[in-house]
Amino acid sequence: MPELPEVETVARGLRAALVGSTIAGVEVRWARSVVPSDPPTFAGRLTGQAVTGVERRGKWVVVALSGGDTLLVHLRMTGRLVLESEECLDDRHLRVVFFLDDGRRLHFSDPRKFGRLVLTTQPQDVLGELGPEPLAEDFTPERFAEMLARRRGHVKPLLLDQRFLAGLGNIYTDEALWQAGIHPLRQAETLTPAEVRRLHQAVQDVLRAAIAGGGTTLPDAAYQQADGRAGEFADRLTVYGRAGQPCPRCGGTVERIEVSQRGTHFCPHCQCLPGTNFKV
Repeated sequence: MPELPEVETVARGLRAALVGSTIAGVEVRWARSVVPSDPPTFAGRLTGQAVTGVERRGKWVVVALSGGDTLLVHLRMTGRLVLESEECLDDRHLRVVFFLDDGRRLHFSDPRKFGRLVLTTQPQDVLGELGPEPLAEDFTPERFAEMLARRRGHVKPLLLDQRFLAGLGNIYTDEALWQAGIHPLRQAETLTPAEVRRLHQAVQDVLRAAIAGGGTTLPDAAYQQADGRAGEFADRLTVYGRAGQPCPRCGGTVERIEVSQRGTHFCPHCQCLPGTNFKV
């Protein structure tokens, strides 16, 4: 679940709290959470290294360490990185514990066990194939238009492709397409210059608003900020998770369809698709 706004929020929280701290020890409780799956080596290399920086790339949290290693964390669907002052009371889903030199603990919990922690000296081996950052200064409407012109296929799966554009997931793709008034099944190469500009602006606006709200915590409460708080953007979602409810813009009914095996929410009136049987 965690997408760019959630990962950015976690990275910012960890940056403020972790930089300068030293890892005093590591306990790996589920070996496959770490890559390669060698808990003794993973723990041994990390112990004694200080955190020198925390950034985000796509959906990865990037932790720079004093010994030259980089710890890459992908939360996948249910992963959490939360700073605690003591042991969790409910540790059923706790996969890795980082003990800090000041007595705090950084907990990586993951009920569904899809998240991964990669310790490497070459982070570009993992991050190098990611597409542009949608909030970067060089991600301009002109660059976006060039990217779309070279691709074929439906626009939603393209936006979800991390090699095309890094960080977007199901929630914010649906939200940005609604804001731009573009149907998720539009062919990417058919977007007009005006639509490309609207979609570029919508992607950036939605992501910035979600970051300002601390991300989106859905009813399953899978996502938490680094200090354990829920994200507050869920109340501002316009179409995602609102199938059967009125569209905030036109009052029509929000629908849910499957696009590339992903549940997709849209308003068939605001986001009409010429040449189909979708009702307006």
